[in-house]
Amino acid sequence: MSNASETSGYDLVIKNARVVRPGQEQPEDLDVAVRDGRFAAFEPSIDAGGAEVLDAGGKHLFPGVVDVHQHWGIYNELGEDADTESRASAQGGVTSGITYIRTGAYYMNRTGPYREVFPDILAATDGRAFVDYAFHVAPILQEHIEEIPMMIEEHGVPSFKIFMFYGSHGLHGRSADQGSFLMLPEDESYDLAHFEFIMRALQKARADERFAEDRDAISLSLHCETAEIMRAYTKLVEQEGKLTGLEAYSASRPPHSEGLAITIASYLAHETELPTINLLHLTSRKAIEAAMMMQQTFPHIDFRREVTVGHLVANYNTASLGGKVNPPLRSPEDVDSLWEHVLAGNFSWVTSDHACCREETKFGEPKEDVFLAKSGFGGTEYLLPALVTEGRRRGLSYTRIAELVSRNPAERFGMKDKGDLAVGKDADFCLLDDDVTYEVHAEDSLSTQEYTPFEGFELTAKVTDTYLRGEAVLRDGDIVGSPRGQFVRRSGRR
Repeated sequence: MSNASETSGYDLVIKNARVVRPGQEQPEDLDVAVRDGRFAAFEPSIDAGGAEVLDAGGKHLFPGVVDVHQHWGIYNELGEDADTESRASAQGGVTSGITYIRTGAYYMNRTGPYREVFPDILAATDGRAFVDYAFHVAPILQEHIEEIPMMIEEHGVPSFKIFMFYGSHGLHGRSADQGSFLMLPEDESYDLAHFEFIMRALQKARADERFAEDRDAISLSLHCETAEIMRAYTKLVEQEGKLTGLEAYSASRPPHSEGLAITIASYLAHETELPTINLLHLTSRKAIEAAMMMQQTFPHIDFRREVTVGHLVANYNTASLGGKVNPPLRSPEDVDSLWEHVLAGNFSWVTSDHACCREETKFGEPKEDVFLAKSGFGGTEYLLPALVTEGRRRGLSYTRIAELVSRNPAERFGMKDKGDLAVGKDADFCLLDDDVTYEVHAEDSLSTQEYTPFEGFELTAKVTDTYLRGEAVLRDGDIVGSPRGQFVRRSGRR
């Protein structure tokens, strides 16, 4: 820590804040100093000298949220989402977002090698975002597997994804033509063998001395659902006609579909000796129990387990039809089970799975038919406020929340300058007021999505200010300044 006499070079000093540092037992009354966009000191009292002073007014100062599961550009033009959805991100305390990207239908609506596609992705987002950002990449084609070392070294992308249910399911349900949806050549398929070869390629990259510094960040994330189970159960649910809405959709993609996929993915990780596996958005008791069983079965695999804020605060009875998402919102009992595992420390991070889907795109005709609706919804603007609201009620500490939304995801995905309140880290932070009570209304969101499945939910925490590298992005609830978000290289030639 710096001495008070060494403060003349500070650019910003935050006073009167309850500082929530990951790894600490409780929030601390500290002043915080920023110099050249990085944290420079944390002390009980700092002489600001000529620095700008931010009076936090007794609010909690959290590290900037690192929302590592977003989908910019899935339903809207990528550059447009980089603008509007990064604004919504700042409302949720998010200062860094990692968005998933792939070839095929939706997103860029094109196929081809990433050496051609990825530069266009970077160009579309450059200068548009209000928060820092990065990308996870899904290898869809066989050629993409060969490009993994190039993506790590040249583009700074060490994290990759598999959508296990795409084998015979599209994004929203039954898919008659998988090849057309993923824009696959006739002689290629997207199946378990493809997933195995992705894992082998990633483990080969981890063993490559060129990537020794990045080894821990080279990981594979999996959306774990089983297409064959989902296809059969969708038919059953529709034929029986007893269930409607989100409960029907949950039954059509049952929890044991998650559990089975998790088991298959885990054994493939064991077979290929790939230890860095991320099990995404686990939604049910069966899913998290399967994940913990696999951790016990394969203790040498460094599994990380993700849960979304949507699955922690909503269930298929409380959310509107706009809450259709993959995997689905589940029963109240499943939500309670997820929370038991959050409190037991079995989840590695909490994220939003933000996918802005406007009303005209989201709903089919008739609007009440859940099977005609598109999958996914926005929610990054509620990530920290909703987690604090529900977490406080269930006994989750603020410092643990800071680990779940900031430090843990930043560490896993190679965002070395992000995710913590520590000297030398990027001065990304937000101020949270936990002495408020208000209802969620879509009209208050800066996202272009006109609805929210959380409409009318009561929250007791609100992000008022968000700072990126020491400069305000959100001040008193309003976006300020121009887009300053930068693409974050997480591997290779930094």
